[in-house]
Amino acid sequence: MSAPKRLLIVHHTQSGNTGRLAAAVLEGALRVSETETRLLRAFDAGTADLLACDGLLLGTPENFGYMSGALKDFFDRTYYPCEGKLVGLPYAVFVSAGNDGTGAVREIGRIANGYGWKTVAEALIVRREITPADLERARELGEAMAAGLAMGVF
Repeated sequence: MSAPKRLLIVHHTQSGNTGRLAAAVLEGALRVSETETRLLRAFDAGTADLLACDGLLLGTPENFGYMSGALKDFFDRTYYPCEGKLVGLPYAVFVSAGNDGTGAVREIGRIANGYGWKTVAEALIVRREITPADLERARELGEAMAAGLAMGVF
């Protein structure tokens, strides 16, 4: 029997909105017992965490049309130590946006392309106030990612 797949959720929250989404993503991922899931704040996640995962979910608020500085710091600290070691890593993004969120998604995608990762789900962008429907969409994202890893879809 092979070891369970490992899903890493890395996020940053300032106002708490992205944290609420991250908690819902985690809740959904935990519905899949065949996958081990860890939730870490961006400042607490590092190279070892990234190298140990089989799939990645990234959460950020939109700040001035960009990802949070904390998520960018995570990328800055892990890029060179992980360069060439995570090609094909499946990932997806969730964003809490005051505006439209597309700038943050675009820039994360550019960095992920540098790592050689592959996006496996459409970005979840929640604009303005978080609704119960948004939290359910976040749960579905977490569950789909964990299930996809468990089934070897990605």
